Amino acid sequence: MSLAVVRSIGTAGRPCSPQDLEDFEQELIDQYAIAMLGAGLGDDYVGSERSVVFEFARFLASPVWTAQPEDADRFLNYLRRERRNSKSTVAGKAVALGRFFDFLVDRYQGDIHALTGHVVDQVIDEHNRPSRTDCVGTRVPPSEDEVESLFAAWGPAVIEARKFLPAARDYLAASLWRRAGLRISETVMLDIRDWRPDLGEHGKLHVRFGKGSRGRGPKPRLVPAINSVDTLITWWLTDVRHQFGEDWSDPDAPLLPSERRDPDTGRCTRVGDDALRSGLADAVGCWLPAWSGRLTPHGLRHYCASSLYARGMDLKAIQELLGHVWLSTTTRYIHVHDDHVERAWAMANDRVAARLQMEKG
Repeated sequence: MSLAVVRSIGTAGRPCSPQDLEDFEQELIDQYAIAMLGAGLGDDYVGSERSVVFEFARFLASPVWTAQPEDADRFLNYLRRERRNSKSTVAGKAVALGRFFDFLVDRYQGDIHALTGHVVDQVIDEHNRPSRTDCVGTRVPPSEDEVESLFAAWGPAVIEARKFLPAARDYLAASLWRRAGLRISETVMLDIRDWRPDLGEHGKLHVRFGKGSRGRGPKPRLVPAINSVDTLITWWLTDVRHQFGEDWSDPDAPLLPSERRDPDTGRCTRVGDDALRSGLADAVGCWLPAWSGRLTPHGLRHYCASSLYARGMDLKAIQELLGHVWLSTTTRYIHVHDDHVERAWAMANDRVAARLQMEKG
């Protein structure tokens, strides 16, 4: 991360009183926040990073510049065993701490030593840094057959649902996660005008609120309506959406509305993510009970990436579809079956054989 240049906090004398030490620590953390803002990071991101540093400082009960790797060991164990933080949460906090101590070492090592006599250590090292792969297992999606059986049962049941409209909406949302890898936050923010059938061979969805990198705000992208997404959107807009209300022809109306009405306009409000999560959870409980409580919208996003990769789409194309900044992130979404190497070998041999056959012909 490139950080902005900020002023030095060097002073003529050492901090002596407990209040001096507290003020000095606060100044270091404030300078870190200023640097992150200078790098263009968002307020939410900066606030999240600061909260981790403050949590560690409270746990440490001594100035942060005195911390040693052993203190980070105890802190990470505390997060796991006493706070019951998930593996992914612990890993994220460890990375945040590592960034803060990199900042202290790079920017203020000299000042801190001159003022306090301490040499700052990087407390997150190769021995206590949680591996991100420790968290991947919780997001391994169901198999192709399992997902197919879920949607094969869910689709016909929508027609018979007691409340057809929310059932159809929840089915559409889950289908977008499964087939196009949309995030749930991106899904709820789609408007009718975001469907662009005039773009590309299949049409495209304009995802205006894609997740930006490290708090830098929304990152829009155009998602091709491949993998039968165009058929789903056409069904939704032709047969279902107008039944929610007269705003169906308003390009600024939500693509996925709630049944609730705005008291001022009488129009449909935007569906919330909790409603869509509940819709998926209910369907999984009915038609894929082995995954009840485990299959999430993000799990279907992982499934989408894995399914497209298994069908031959290259990683770069999947990266663009999912809206990842880094290809390394996309690779963590790919979960292959035990026979993947054998199948890839067979497919490669088939391509070579076909090419040789064409050359001979």
